Amino acid sequence: MIRSTLCYIERDGCYLMLYRNKKKNDPNAGKWVGIGGKFEPGETADECLVREVREETGYTLTSYTFLGVVEFRNDAWEDEDMYLYLADGYRKEDGRDIPDCNEGDLRWIPKDEILSLNLWAGDRYFLEPMLRGETDLNMRLTYSGDTLISAERLH
Repeated sequence: MIRSTLCYIERDGCYLMLYRNKKKNDPNAGKWVGIGGKFEPGETADECLVREVREETGYTLTSYTFLGVVEFRNDAWEDEDMYLYLADGYRKEDGRDIPDCNEGDLRWIPKDEILSLNLWAGDRYFLEPMLRGETDLNMRLTYSGDTLISAERLH
């Protein structure tokens, strides 16, 4: 079982999004995603979140909210539990608004344009309620390869 974090950093009506286009053999290639990655041994979800955001953006989070766990189940890949966060406070360590990222291109995208991006089908199931301000976003997304088979909210 993979455990990971995913964070959407909010500023001025936008989310910082990552267009995955730099890693070889990236299953997320060509998709827009939030900021995050896999837990390291012994890390808590919050520790993973802060580390991954710092590694991918250079930002140090100062304010964030845990929104829930999204369970990804797939017949082609290892199952994953992703801890979902929304952040509204950070410090820029190098002063740049859009830092370089070795996994893709970072862009501030207006929230009303997020759902028009090339996203994973399942991401819409947590992004839509997140954009409406909902905070209890525990769910299970079941895929067969790249195809979303089902999405259900868990309580």
